Amino acid sequence: MNFPDRFALLCSLVSALGLTTAILPNSNSASAAVEGCPISALSRFRRHKVVRGDTLVSIAQRYNLIPETIVGMNPSLQDGSLPTVGSELQIPPFNGVVVEVPRGQTWRQIATRFKVRPDALFEVNGCQQDPRIVFVPGVNWSPNGFTATPKNAVFTTSVQLSGYPLQQAREVTLPYGWQINPNTGDVFFHSGIDLLADVGTPVEAIAAGKVVFAQEQGTYGNLVIINHNGGLQSRYAHLDSIQVKVGQQINKGQLLGTVGTTGQPTGKQSHLHFEIRSSSSLGWVAENPKDYLKP
Repeated sequence: MNFPDRFALLCSLVSALGLTTAILPNSNSASAAVEGCPISALSRFRRHKVVRGDTLVSIAQRYNLIPETIVGMNPSLQDGSLPTVGSELQIPPFNGVVVEVPRGQTWRQIATRFKVRPDALFEVNGCQQDPRIVFVPGVNWSPNGFTATPKNAVFTTSVQLSGYPLQQAREVTLPYGWQINPNTGDVFFHSGIDLLADVGTPVEAIAAGKVVFAQEQGTYGNLVIINHNGGLQSRYAHLDSIQVKVGQQINKGQLLGTVGTTGQPTGKQSHLHFEIRSSSSLGWVAENPKDYLKP
């Protein structure tokens, strides 16, 4: 069977499974497909501009998806909010979840964990040999994990910590979720928020916890990671200076470092890249920071 036929069969399988989508990573959208292989699902996302009369159900039906898929891919809807006229929603090609492959694991292990055929997962993701982000068909998003949810469920977030990483409220220059990279024009998933601040601005811990990382880390630049009670983690990136050490117990409001431009910041204005992640069987999963920020 040739690739087009196999892909058609795969699409039928995906449609029959009744999938859905979730949230995770901090990466650009999928690489170009391997020659002779179907284009990766992550490269086939579309945008839907909400018009008067649109509902979550009608939008899902238009794209042959289930509502949980739309909610899972669009953080603005996860608190039970309705699509607002004029807003744009990210629309995946199939129902399913987007998952970051944890360090030390492979996409084959993801296939095993989600009970998806490895060959199906391989082709849906463009036959990439070692992807760090994969689209997993056959899994439903819900507020409590990747499970089936009622179509009319109200989605809420259980907030277990709150605070603010800067001394006063700042403008958000790039929000959480699927965004367009202002430097490249590529669509990518932004796993945190960027808070506008001058270089040298003090950065403070959002809550008490333990420092588990405090050094340079690739595109994050100088990065501080703090683990908190309740399986939550905060991350502070692109720092100019770091004022804490790994293993140090931190109090809420304690100085961690200062705003900088290290790593590869998205955008030209200096800012703090801030993330909240929660512990899961797949590693540290990105959450929407707005649910935890209180200046």
